[in-house]
Amino acid sequence: MADSDFPGWHGTTIIGVKKDGQIVIAGDGQVSLGQTVIKGTARKVRRLSPGGFEIVAGFAGSTADAFTLLERLEAKLEATPGQLARASVELAKDWRTDKYLQKLEAMLIVTDGKDLFVITGAGDVLEPEHNVAAIGSGGNFALAAARAMMDSDKSAEDVARQSMAIAADICVYTNGKLTVETISA
Repeated sequence: MADSDFPGWHGTTIIGVKKDGQIVIAGDGQVSLGQTVIKGTARKVRRLSPGGFEIVAGFAGSTADAFTLLERLEAKLEATPGQLARASVELAKDWRTDKYLQKLEAMLIVTDGKDLFVITGAGDVLEPEHNVAAIGSGGNFALAAARAMMDSDKSAEDVARQSMAIAADICVYTNGKLTVETISA
């Protein structure tokens, strides 16, 4: 089947919200192939503990590719314990320059409870300007909704959950079956 004939995998909306000393990463559970939902309960947000330091990561894109990147990130964090920014930059550099890693199709949102980063295959390690980051099919919908709620009295978790609900109402590749992980500074 030619690439143009393949309907393509779609799915995943991941959001990270940093507010009032907490960071929440939430992800939906939907994986779609073309117009068909293949799985509705995928778990795309994970808690890692490299070197005894708690990290929460959410991924969008190919699951196998994301797991490869998470394993690489864990190795970088074990080499630089407690230094998420440094490990993220090292991962992004490898991802950008290594011929094998360049083919990986995924994005990550990671946090240690203090910092929040989006890591891309283009070599980017981005810290969100408004304490909200989102990736995936419904990422822009969730991002807009969360930014609108950031000045409210809602907690980081409430902002994340409600913005994901809005994204699920708009994006056909996003559902409301969430995995939510919270980490404090």
